[in-house]
Amino acid sequence: MRGQWAICVVFLAAVYAASGALADNRVALVIGNAAYVNTVPLASASHDVDDIAAALRRLSFQVIAGKDLDKRSLERAVRQFAVGLTGADVALFYYVGHSLQVRGLNYLVPTDAKLSSEDDVDFEIVSLGLILKQMEREAKASLVFLDASRHNPLGRNLAQAMGPRGTQVGQGLAEVRTAGGTVIGFSTQPGSLSFEGPGRNSRYAAALLEHIEVPGKDVAALLDALRTDVHKATDGRQQPWDRTSLSGAIFLRPEPRVATAQGKDLDRQADIAYWNLVRTSKSHSALQAYLDRYPSGAFAGLARTAIADLTAKPAAPAEPSVKVAGSEPVAVPKPKANLGGYDAQALGKTLRKELERVGCIAGATDATWDDEARHALSQFALHAKVVVPADEPTLAALQAVQARKERMCPLKCSKGETDKDGQCVAEARARRLSLITSEKRQPERASVRRQPVRPVVEEAPPAKPELCWNQGPRGTQSVAPCVR
Repeated sequence: MRGQWAICVVFLAAVYAASGALADNRVALVIGNAAYVNTVPLASASHDVDDIAAALRRLSFQVIAGKDLDKRSLERAVRQFAVGLTGADVALFYYVGHSLQVRGLNYLVPTDAKLSSEDDVDFEIVSLGLILKQMEREAKASLVFLDASRHNPLGRNLAQAMGPRGTQVGQGLAEVRTAGGTVIGFSTQPGSLSFEGPGRNSRYAAALLEHIEVPGKDVAALLDALRTDVHKATDGRQQPWDRTSLSGAIFLRPEPRVATAQGKDLDRQADIAYWNLVRTSKSHSALQAYLDRYPSGAFAGLARTAIADLTAKPAAPAEPSVKVAGSEPVAVPKPKANLGGYDAQALGKTLRKELERVGCIAGATDATWDDEARHALSQFALHAKVVVPADEPTLAALQAVQARKERMCPLKCSKGETDKDGQCVAEARARRLSLITSEKRQPERASVRRQPVRPVVEEAPPAKPELCWNQGPRGTQSVAPCVR
């Protein structure tokens, strides 16, 4: 199963570049709040959500749409979206309505929010971070479009209610940090306000509708077009802004495939690219996957022969020459990786060091790109939920690994060892370290010295002396102790 997943990852990366293919499992959440009860309503938000939802359905998205949602309805829509994200290739969230930032965090404002006190922040509005977390955890690529930085009197009321802490309520939305495979488009710059349009849609929604269905325009080009159109339409008063961590191009509508010589050439290139990926894999499942996709492909005969040899003998046969039936031998070009100014050896060495940093390979001192490095990169892609080719070191793979600051691959310890603060240590030593740490955390108890208990000895009363009459001079007598 893991071998098939690795082949699928690198194949998708190659086909994306060669033919503009797209992931086919797409889920979208589209929210538009216009009829606010306690603040200024928004005239165009209702039209924006209808038009964006219709466009996304034409782009093969499963759309969950909501209009004028109160707090409970908005949370229910987010919950439904989270359930639908399981196994999604592309997740998209579009929101138009009021929003605000508090302590540097962004919140979406339901239609019934009042925000009359600081406590209402926790109970009346919905965190944007909650939605982003669901998307980044489940989907391979996440697209977010926020047309939400409108003038909002509720923010001013909240700032007044918070008193000296009211400075923590900012204008517009705050900058958002994203995980890998995510792009966030804001209708205006962080801390700024956006404007509604004079027509049916807002300035940002109108520009998005103008470009989102253009064939052959990837998401990066779409964001560029949004910035240009909105900036021009508002005479520079509104400047859309975005943050992206995508490692490859995503096309919401690819170029149409036509039955021409050029179209056939693209199919042939995809066939060659796929065969290049599996021909040296020595994997029965990988070769069969090629046959399932191209049963009449140029290399179908070679694939069947290779499968037969693998079935008869465990060792893989020598690599056959490539020949298309009825034609001269075809030289299969090897895809050239984008090295971004690196030479292949330096790029491989740098990528290995980065894979070691995120815990996917140990002792990466060899500069060559071997099976160990390919396996490490495949493991990184699996745990990071990104699509990167693993056959050869590429600039896209290096950038994807460098974007991660934390450990990505789980630590594997030998028998008798356990994970202790990111290092493998003997289990007995780990128990001692835990015991020492526990003792250091306990408050020191004052030592109490017990005094020895001395037995109480009752002393007998002194004996009374025996008295005798004593004959004194001149015949006097007196009483005195007897002398024996």
